[in-house]
Amino acid sequence: MALDSKAIISRFQDYLRINTVQPNPDYYAAANFIKLQAQSISLQYQPIEFVQGKPIVLLKWAGSEPSLPAILLNSHVDVVPFEAEKWDHPPLGAEIDEDGRIYARGTQDMKSVGMQYLEAIRKLVASGYKPLRSVYVTFVPDEEIGGADGVGRFVESRKYSRA
Repeated sequence: MALDSKAIISRFQDYLRINTVQPNPDYYAAANFIKLQAQSISLQYQPIEFVQGKPIVLLKWAGSEPSLPAILLNSHVDVVPFEAEKWDHPPLGAEIDEDGRIYARGTQDMKSVGMQYLEAIRKLVASGYKPLRSVYVTFVPDEEIGGADGVGRFVESRKYSRA
């Protein structure tokens, strides 16, 4: 199966362009984008909001043997602030240079990882692969400021053990 690299890159750029910069990230825009990606590959989507304005997105790829322990892949959606005047490219522009490098806040930490999870699952789903155990993917808020309201609340809730 051939990869549609243009579509993959385009989806990554779309995610990078969502302003999730601390201290005023647009978590709802990111959650909506992730929801659309999940729907496009038939993943179950569950938003969880322990703290108003800080949704956690929990995706589930159901395994064929749900009694097996699940796998949890975690990513965060927020990124650290930037000083735009110190950038050669717009920090939220997700521009590609002549060498194929993408410039945007979040390309390395951590939007690339979340998109890698989704693109790997997309490819596996398209190939007909079905995991034995369920795979969960979380996209959490506020990691760049300590994570207390995001992954901290998620772990305390024990929702992950019953999801």
